[in-house]
Parts: sequence; C-alpha cells; structure tokens
Amino acid sequence: MTAEPEVVRSDLVLRAVSELRRTGGDLTAVLRTTSTVLHCPVTLAGADGGTLAGEPLEPAERAAMVDVLPQAPVAWAAPYRVDLPNGAVLLAVAVLSAGPVCWLVARLPGVVPAEVAAVPEVLTVVAPAVGERLALRRLELERDARQRTSLLGELVHGEPSEATRRRAVDLGWQLDGWHTGIRIGADGQVDVAGRRTDVVEAFDAEGLRAVVVEQGDGWSAWITAVREPTATEVQQQAAGIRRVQRRLVQTVDTYVGVGRVQPGPSGIATTLAEAGDAAGLARGRAETGRFLHVDRLGLAQLLLAWTRTDTFQPAAQALLAPIKDQPGDLVTTLAVYLDTESSLAETAAVLGIHRNTASARIAKIQHLLGVDLTNPDERLALHLASRTTLTE
Repeated sequence: MTAEPEVVRSDLVLRAVSELRRTGGDLTAVLRTTSTVLHCPVTLAGADGGTLAGEPLEPAERAAMVDVLPQAPVAWAAPYRVDLPNGAVLLAVAVLSAGPVCWLVARLPGVVPAEVAAVPEVLTVVAPAVGERLALRRLELERDARQRTSLLGELVHGEPSEATRRRAVDLGWQLDGWHTGIRIGADGQVDVAGRRTDVVEAFDAEGLRAVVVEQGDGWSAWITAVREPTATEVQQQAAGIRRVQRRLVQTVDTYVGVGRVQPGPSGIATTLAEAGDAAGLARGRAETGRFLHVDRLGLAQLLLAWTRTDTFQPAAQALLAPIKDQPGDLVTTLAVYLDTESSLAETAAVLGIHRNTASARIAKIQHLLGVDLTNPDERLALHLASRTTLTE
C-alpha cells in the first residue's frame, strides 16, 4: 500500500513501452496508443498551441498552454502542468526534433495525484518515439519540397520538356489551361515546408484547388481553369484568395499578390512573376490588407505616378478636405472601399470593423463630399485622390 503510487506509475510506463513496441505505425498510431494506455486524450501541439496531430485542444486550453509553456526551442525541459479553470489539468512534455519546439500534451479531466505523477513519466517515455516519427516526416517533407521547387524552376525557366511534363503529371499538376498565379509571403520565421499543408487546406476550405510550392520565405501557388475565366469569375476567385489570406493570417503574418490569368505552360511563369511583383507592393500596404491583384494593379500604378505630381496633390487635398479630420479615419475607409471594389464585407474585414460600421462610414463620406460612389467618374477621381493623400 505504501508503494502503490510508484506501482501505478511503473505499470503505466511498462504498458506504454510494451504497446509502443507493437505499434509500428505513424505518428497518429503512437498518439492513439498513448491515449489508450493513459485513458485520456493526448495531443501533439506546436508552440502556439496549434494541433500537429491527435485531438485538437479547445481554445481555452490552447490559450492557457501558450501562457505557461516556453515559446523558444528547449534542449530539455521538465514536465509542465497547466491547471484549467474547469478543474482539468494539462500535462506537457517537450518533444525534441529537428523542427520547431512542440509538446506532447495529455488532458486529465480532474486532479488525481497518482495520475498527475504517472502521466508525465509515460509522456517522457513516448516523446522519443514521437520525435523519431517527426524526424522521418520532416525528411519526407523536405524531400517533397525540393522535388516541387525543382520542377517549378524548370517550368519558370523555359518551355517544359517531355520529362518535365511527365514529372508534372506525376505530381498532379495541370500545365495546359488558364492559370492564375499567387504569391504568399510570410514575415518572421516560418517553417515553410511544415506549414505548406496549412496553405493547401486554406485553399481547399474556400473551394479553390491550388498547386502550392515552397519558395523562399513563403509559397508560390496557382489555380488552373480549363477555359478562360470571365471577368466576374476572376473577381470571385480573387475574393476567395482574400479569404484564404484571412485564414492564414490567424497564425502566419502574410502578404499576398495575385497575377493575371495567363494561358498554357509558359503562362505559369508569367502569372507567378506578376504575383511576385504584386506581393512585393502588397507587403507595405496595410490599408489594402496587404493584398494586391494585378488586374487592377497595372492601371492603378500608372495613374498613381501621375497623381504624385505637384498639380494633383493640392487638388486631391481640397477634394477630400470635408472628410479629412472627421472621426473614423474616413479617408482610409474610402480608399479601402474603392480598393475592394465597393465591397462592404471586404472593407470591414480589412479595417477590422463591423460591416454596419463600414456602411455607416461610407454613407457619411457620400453625404459630406456630396458625391455618388456609383458614378464611375466620381469613383475614379476619389480613388486617385485618396491614394495620393495616403501615400504622401
């Protein structure tokens, strides 16, 4: 009876070792086996609390974990305990691998001293098995990334050979058709190979089937259509890509450029080059949500060069004077509204305000300026004026 806690702990560790020997499967199988041994959910989580494998953490659990666990990579760390407001407990052990720091997390519904003592020891035994599988998966990710990057390089630098076409078919890439290039850049340190799946899933969630390739500090992607898209379809697609960016920006600080629709294998290189130029400009334009679409960009940049002349700037300032000092930053609101082609939903999303607030601001702008924003001539004048005012 005196040794009972140690006996419980030893029994769980031995059972975990025995089960892991029989588990020759992938990471999911290891986590499932560990959950069965411990009779509680087990998750592999990143430093931000995001789920890498296993059952997802609840938002409150994730927030509590991020507050307690170290964010920087650790050579070794003792088990961590996170007490939740509902009485449950998270027990976490660092997993050592070549990639970013991650944590093996068990969730206990209540505080039982024997379990709180035993579970971390089991996790410590399981962690090396998880680290081994992560290392193997990392090797596969990097091998696949090199293959995709190499193939894209061949497509960009000339007409594809028969061998290149066969490799593209093997990867499921469609070279013929009409292509829309997308460049997604990421600020800060980002595991580009490891996060590619998140990018693919973001496109899939919006019903966009995209080829995604790791490149530099982000990803190059393109969407292929069998026939040339109509103007309406192009704008719908651009709106979908905006939503993809909003999904990604929850965990990665991104900026996005979208190229024009281009035909054939050579069109992939052309549209990706345009997307790259657009992304470079989008990076410094927070007022557009760090998103630029080349369909509007070419003409906008040409006109913008004219708006920076000495004769235009005083006229622009006079035109916008009635809304310049009004609360709610109406000049920026007007610019974003016109950049997003009069979409209140997109305007609200870029500015981080409610749709009704955006609608009220636009109504106030029209009233104060005495303009009709459905009139193309007035829209163009105000668009140029707001652009040149914001870029002074």
